[in-house]
Amino acid sequence: MAKKVLDSRALKSRKLKRSKSGKARLKIPAGLPTLTPKQSKKLPPVSPLNPDLPDARVLDRLWSTILSRKDADPLVSHSARLLSRGINKVAQKFGEESVECLIEAVAGNRTALVAESADVLYHLLVMLVASGIRPEEVWAELARREGVSGIAEKTARKVSVLIAETRKIP
Repeated sequence: MAKKVLDSRALKSRKLKRSKSGKARLKIPAGLPTLTPKQSKKLPPVSPLNPDLPDARVLDRLWSTILSRKDADPLVSHSARLLSRGINKVAQKFGEESVECLIEAVAGNRTALVAESADVLYHLLVMLVASGIRPEEVWAELARREGVSGIAEKTARKVSVLIAETRKIP
């Protein structure tokens, strides 16, 4: 019997459900293979970075390429087409790619997760360009948080952020 697997292409027909509290949540469809917390603990450790492979500098080069395409012909450049549609569409596309990424993660599809992760990073950089934010600003924020407990850092935040009528997950 063939195993039913949901991949990111099926996302287009899925909608976010709202819980009784009004928070948006993605309903994982029946039949989608998922990992239990016990199974997740059995996953092999991630190996250290290999200095001979590409590194995060590719993100700086990609951001520069996206920035250079900002005023290009939208018929020739995908980045120009996204940027010409405005921040709302850029943010929507980033959200779609993010959900596709999480679907592949939950499904345990490693190859698709790598590809969707690249899409998420690309669309995040497009959103930064559309918002006038340089990557160095994000890198500086990450450096500021480095070595600080995530729980302590979140507790120190003063403002609760609302996103599309939902609350940020604590």
